[in-house]
Amino acid sequence: MKRLLPIAAFLVFLTLETHAAPKSDLWDHWTAHQPESTLAPDYQIWSDFLRRYLDTSNSDGIHRVDYAGVTAEDREGLKQYLLRLQKIPVSRLSRIQQLPYWINLYNAFTVHLILEHYPLDSIVDIRYGFFDFGPWDEKLLQIEDEEVSLNDIEHRILRPIWKDPRLHYALNCASLGCPNLQPESFHPGNVESLLNSGARDYINHPRGLRFENENDLLLSKIYDWYADDFGDNEKELLQHLMRYANQSTKTRLESFDGDIDYEYDWDLNGVSR
Repeated sequence: MKRLLPIAAFLVFLTLETHAAPKSDLWDHWTAHQPESTLAPDYQIWSDFLRRYLDTSNSDGIHRVDYAGVTAEDREGLKQYLLRLQKIPVSRLSRIQQLPYWINLYNAFTVHLILEHYPLDSIVDIRYGFFDFGPWDEKLLQIEDEEVSLNDIEHRILRPIWKDPRLHYALNCASLGCPNLQPESFHPGNVESLLNSGARDYINHPRGLRFENENDLLLSKIYDWYADDFGDNEKELLQHLMRYANQSTKTRLESFDGDIDYEYDWDLNGVSR
């Protein structure tokens, strides 16, 4: 048994190190929509939760959730709200309503999962099997009689239907390395502005992009995991980054001809106490 423990620990470490993001793979069921539909989900409870518990004032620019400060009442309120969201007939929504629905559901459910398992150091500590990498593959949601996972939302619905790389700046995985959780819910009137501001904030923050020296560029692992979403090659990735970079960063990227490395911080995006 003593010999097996180091082997088991090594296998878990290997699983984390070799983690690869799922490919974009369309789930046909969720392509259904009604263009003329007037149904509009209400996200006020999620907005109120963010207003109470999301701290956007940190000097390092990373938004943090006060998980420890969430009251039992608000924890239960978020849980019940998520149950109501899952009862919405998504296929009867217009496409413009479906996009914020999926983003808000993903982010709110991720926060709910952290609260269900809190305290913990990282979302990757939430596992339903020995070799699981976090909770993303588990079918924890039930929508239109379909069992749905967080990975389904991201890789089988959002990415293949909308084909928009800015979605990676909208979904939050409760980690310091992730793009910020926005301080307001998404809705049809602010989706474009939040997608653009999310891209600008992340690309102009050290956890998204930074130069180590003249010849080394350090990027978030997001650009490695989802390389296909940002272009067919390194040149197109750099063009994406330049689209949202501030002028000084853009100037350096235009002449960059060095090596690119990737990193990611899986530590929980919780408020320090």
